[in-house]
Amino acid sequence: MPILDVRTQFPLLAQPTPQGTELAYLDNASTTQKPQRVLDAMTRLYTSRYANVGRGLYWPATEANLAYSHARETVAQFIGAPKDSVVFTAGTTDSINRVAHGFLLPRLQPDQEVVITILEHHANFIPWQQACKRAGAKLRVVGLNAVGGIDMDELVAMLSERTALLAFSAVSNVLGTITPVEQVVAMAKKYHIPVLVDAAQQVGHSQMDVSRWDADFVAFSAHKAYGPTGIGVLYGKPEHLQAMEPLHFGGGAIRSVSLTDTLLAEGPQRHEPGTPNLAGAVGMAEALDFLTEVGMNAVHDHVAEVTAYAHEELAKLEGLTIVGPPEPQGPVLSLKVGEVHPHDVASFLASMSIGIRAGHHCAQPLMDHLQLPGTVRASFGIYTTHQEIDRLVAGLKQVLEFFE
Repeated sequence: MPILDVRTQFPLLAQPTPQGTELAYLDNASTTQKPQRVLDAMTRLYTSRYANVGRGLYWPATEANLAYSHARETVAQFIGAPKDSVVFTAGTTDSINRVAHGFLLPRLQPDQEVVITILEHHANFIPWQQACKRAGAKLRVVGLNAVGGIDMDELVAMLSERTALLAFSAVSNVLGTITPVEQVVAMAKKYHIPVLVDAAQQVGHSQMDVSRWDADFVAFSAHKAYGPTGIGVLYGKPEHLQAMEPLHFGGGAIRSVSLTDTLLAEGPQRHEPGTPNLAGAVGMAEALDFLTEVGMNAVHDHVAEVTAYAHEELAKLEGLTIVGPPEPQGPVLSLKVGEVHPHDVASFLASMSIGIRAGHHCAQPLMDHLQLPGTVRASFGIYTTHQEIDRLVAGLKQVLEFFE
């Protein structure tokens, strides 16, 4: 599908900004825009087949049940997982916290360690930090190599029989660094270490096959993949989901309840109490169908091409530094724009209808490691064009000229 045809399916991008110009939306690592078909699918649910899930045999309750089941099947197929390994959550942060408190913490001993990397988003940093503090265990953080990737030698040295869990991101939300997931998981498996992969920055632009990865848990959010906010996925190997303690209890997640005890449901349902986010699940399934129809190879190729183009053009600006790997990897570029504060850069570009992110990007330990207060971040999506990159380059040139 031609990129301009794809772009016309996103209604927000067709609206003029308050400045009366077209928005150059370059903040896709934060969240992605939604195609009309996703919005339509959620509206259809509420207007033509809405009822609570798993609680009625009447129409439209049966239709709602089918829609929810279909959404789970769609997600499972998209990531290469069995259906009984997909838990719907509120998003990546919720998914990771469930593993930290329901799987890790009940087993974590004071003489054990949890290994993460310095690249992590706070969502994949703080839960492990806090779990270790509660258990009296040790949190170990793998540093970076010379080109902005995980220091593999340091990682190998940290892994041992004492390691209770390894958690890392597939793609850095700050540097765009791509981690070799299968290689890292295989290193952990030598010690039978459970592994969680934060795939929030991968799901929207690169094919995922969690079965091939062999990770024990994978977390991601729908809103990073052109779906709605408020819903995400925790993939877990079925035996782990069965052994993991639910964080919440209530209706829909049980087999039986007596005055003295409760027997929980089997499979993902044991971790989904209460009324589910049916509209979110339907919207996510529609977004994944959209990506499948465009073709994940085509999505990846387009995003990689515009990222490479942006890297090439931005590297020409004197006074601007691209922070991270010397060659583009994931669709994220972090920039140091002379000595200008990132928030001043973002404000200047916003006046030109260019949307980027500025700050520490929920990765303060990484910023401290890089000795930076923050960066300007441009991130790209399925609808990003060369013209938007050209506008960003021209805008940053003006920033440099103005503040100098």
